[in-house]
Amino acid sequence: MGMFEMRAASPMLIFEQQEAFDSPNWIYELKMDGFRCLSYIDKNLVDLRNKRNLRMLSKFPELQKIYHNVQQKCILDGEIVVLRDGVPDFYLLQKRTLLTDRFKIELEAARHPASYVVFDCLYRANQDLIWEPLMQRKNELSQLITESPRIALSRYVEGTGIALYHAAESRKLEGVVAKQKESIYYMGKRSKEWIKFKRMTDEDFVVAGYIQKSLHTYSIVLGKYRRSTLIYKGQVTAGVTKEVIAHLNPIKENPFCILPTGNEVTIWVKPNHVCIVQYMPNTKNSLRQPVFKGFRNDVLAMEVQS
Repeated sequence: MGMFEMRAASPMLIFEQQEAFDSPNWIYELKMDGFRCLSYIDKNLVDLRNKRNLRMLSKFPELQKIYHNVQQKCILDGEIVVLRDGVPDFYLLQKRTLLTDRFKIELEAARHPASYVVFDCLYRANQDLIWEPLMQRKNELSQLITESPRIALSRYVEGTGIALYHAAESRKLEGVVAKQKESIYYMGKRSKEWIKFKRMTDEDFVVAGYIQKSLHTYSIVLGKYRRSTLIYKGQVTAGVTKEVIAHLNPIKENPFCILPTGNEVTIWVKPNHVCIVQYMPNTKNSLRQPVFKGFRNDVLAMEVQS
């Protein structure tokens, strides 16, 4: 069996964040504030897989018929987004990923339908494309897909990364991804041929506990693993709600090797939730203006290493 039948593909990863630049050898795309998924599509088949290769279509049933808009059997790379006023809304998207009740999922799908924005093609009509240069893969994509409200192609510009970054910044979008035109697709690996320019930095942390500061105000205590030891990394308050806290599982013992000061009233929780925290980049080893963006279920807690 091949890569399609075995569901054996894994997404290429962005190497790092840099300052925006211009180059004729690069293309630039808006960075979607979405949920990365590979899709395996054939006649009457859509199989969406997250970074851990878990099936995701049950969370986004409105995408189950996008095969109508795809000409041939293929593996696509893209992001699921939920738009509000024409702008990706991560909170609405994350709300969907946490739902388990079928009726509630269908209700949210009707109220705030998701779309799949495609930016790469790994496989088409029994042919692997990962060794082809990016611009060839982009050409394959344009021939494959007929756009609709549920599936769209990611737009890009050539050469002018700084202008696109400033446009994203002015609209308070997440940022820009820069890709070398000749880059091949390195499955499951980070490559310097894909980098990002971001208005804000976001980072994964393990949730280790929470502090109730007032009736409606909570802080989450953050950590990262250093091998198998959990290391304290700070706190985040903005964006943390009672509904967020409800997903956590209290435990009696502090999960840190060294108890950080200022956390005497913390309610410790089982460190099995990974969250995304967005903050202003800075040179100090601290979180500047951190905001809780949501949980993620495509990363295991032990994978969040310091």
